Amino acid sequence: MVSNKSDFTQGNILHKLTLFMLPILGALVLQAAYGAVDLLVVGHFGTTAGLSGVSTGSQVLNLVTFVVTQLAMGVTVLIGRYLGEKHPEQIGAVLGGAAFVFSILAAVLFVVMVVFAQPIAVLMQAPEAALGQTVNYVRICGCGIFFIVAYNLLSAAFRGLGDSRSPLIFVLVACIVNIVGDLVLVAGFGLDAAGAALATVLAQAISVVCALVMLRRKDLSFTVRRADVRLNPQCRKFLSIGLPLALQEFLTQFSFLALCAFVNRLGLEASSGYGVACKIVNFSMLIPSALMQSTASFVAQNVGAGNQRRAKQSMYTGLGIGLVIGCAVFALVFWKGDVLAGLFTKNAAVVANAFAYLKGFAPEAIGTAILFTMLGYFNGNNQTVFTIAQGIIQTLLVRLPLAYYMSIQPNANLTNIGIAAPVSTGVGVLLCVGFYVWWNRKLAKQSKV
Repeated sequence: MVSNKSDFTQGNILHKLTLFMLPILGALVLQAAYGAVDLLVVGHFGTTAGLSGVSTGSQVLNLVTFVVTQLAMGVTVLIGRYLGEKHPEQIGAVLGGAAFVFSILAAVLFVVMVVFAQPIAVLMQAPEAALGQTVNYVRICGCGIFFIVAYNLLSAAFRGLGDSRSPLIFVLVACIVNIVGDLVLVAGFGLDAAGAALATVLAQAISVVCALVMLRRKDLSFTVRRADVRLNPQCRKFLSIGLPLALQEFLTQFSFLALCAFVNRLGLEASSGYGVACKIVNFSMLIPSALMQSTASFVAQNVGAGNQRRAKQSMYTGLGIGLVIGCAVFALVFWKGDVLAGLFTKNAAVVANAFAYLKGFAPEAIGTAILFTMLGYFNGNNQTVFTIAQGIIQTLLVRLPLAYYMSIQPNANLTNIGIAAPVSTGVGVLLCVGFYVWWNRKLAKQSKV
């Protein structure tokens, strides 16, 4: 049975959406704190080369983590759909199939990140002085990729069940472990980027253990049988939702990797400054990300229950929340970005480079609040083909060409490179508005038939 708190098909939308979103946001904040703490500790107790190594290496890890998260969104949406349709008996096969698919994915990522760590670092144009540190960070994180994948799959399952609080609890425990690990391994033993990577892997491992324990104690209306752990019919269903989302996220994160490579050519201080800026950017994007995940779950249940009107209302509510907070984040990043960057390092040149990038990037806080909320609505409606289409357009046709053009100018600076993100997001918003109008007309025609 679905509890009243987890039933999104009735009750006040603002109240329920906010209560569901806040734990998701808290978990995302803590998850982002992994990389931020790594950079913070290395920035204060490590070397500039180590700071650059963590900066570049964490970009690679972010690509993997966010792509896996979006792929797992297919599991979240499908579980929510079955709950809305009152068919919880289908969920066991969904989770069993997902466990099989994600195990294969983790094995592939393990080989890529461990065996090809150095070619990846070279491809990222890591500064020569930081090449070894970057390789160490990527390789060690690759060794722990099974935990990272498992954590994101389990979190997706909890969110699909309407429970966003449990992931917050076990990620809180993991974050504390990561902080302690960084202080011991980096500040205490001087392991630099390698120590930061080891602490991150240990923290993720503990988060998986906590998630499994909490899942076993949860009163579930379904069971996962051993026979479910295979390529079953439910795999095609959640992959049809998750794969387009994962591909769209891959393009987005790939664009940030490309930006990192563009910036790395400008030198070690620019590389480190961009890395610091990206940690601040990651935090500024957490509210839009939480809105997208919570809106998708909210919409999926209501679509499953046949209540499209309430699904639309949840999107409008999410837009209102996102815009209010997005404007506040914009102001903070644009005018106080140097103060935020100063939390990670005392190197004046690195702080100046970070602040320069943030000035160009700042409008993204507002644009992404709109974009991600609308994408959450489309994802909940299983319109993920559009999601990938708009991602391809804004990434390959706008963000990367513009960022590259800015980076090769004689007076290239991080502010101009940073502008590429909000410009491409603006294009994405226009595409979403156009598709929403078309989608509403299509639904109206179907309701008259």
